[in-house]
Amino acid sequence: NILVQKKWLYIVTGPTGSGKSTSLVAMLQHINQHRAENIITIEDPVEFIFKPDKCLISQREVGNDTLSFPNALKYAMREDPDIVFVWEIRDRETAESVLKITESWHIVFTTLHTPSAALTINRFISFFPPDIQHSIGDRLSEVLLGVQAQILVKTKDQKNRVGVYEVMFNTTAIRNNIRERDIPQINSIIETSSGRGMVSMTKYAERLYQSGIISDQTRERISEKKLGAL
Repeated sequence: NILVQKKWLYIVTGPTGSGKSTSLVAMLQHINQHRAENIITIEDPVEFIFKPDKCLISQREVGNDTLSFPNALKYAMREDPDIVFVWEIRDRETAESVLKITESWHIVFTTLHTPSAALTINRFISFFPPDIQHSIGDRLSEVLLGVQAQILVKTKDQKNRVGVYEVMFNTTAIRNNIRERDIPQINSIIETSSGRGMVSMTKYAERLYQSGIISDQTRERISEKKLGAL
């Protein structure tokens, strides 16, 4: 379970308006209610005000409380946090800071604007120059817990929206593929690893279609990776 871990990096991805922040707030709120931890959030903007329960929670807003994500992460480490939430990785500096924090036995939750788990790995590594991407892949493979990609689509009756998810966990097979930069193979591993808790967006959409929640057209567009205007 990702919510009982003491170390690792968990990335939630998807387009703007796909509910990434809502998913992460729910995860952090669960931890707040069940674990005694020191949580620091770095956000742009702050969208949800946490009420401390079992956790000590400090929320920082870029622009008001800190100059940038890397700057906030630098000073956050002086407060000995257990869990750090980084609203978004936008550049190499933030990606490097996230790696360093996770490597020093902390949990980091963060987001990227990528449509799938495999492309998230590729995007993270591409923040860095080509001459060090191999070593970055090695480091990422050692600290990554998993990636959750999500989109919101209209229900069959067009009255509501529902989440469609892809979940990848960093198993031995995934770790080897990250190290070797064999990113396309990751999709195949996800498809065949439901027993390990993974699910592809295509299979998740199929379940929603079979349950009568989304239309066949929406299911087909997700399967074909045509995710615009869903």
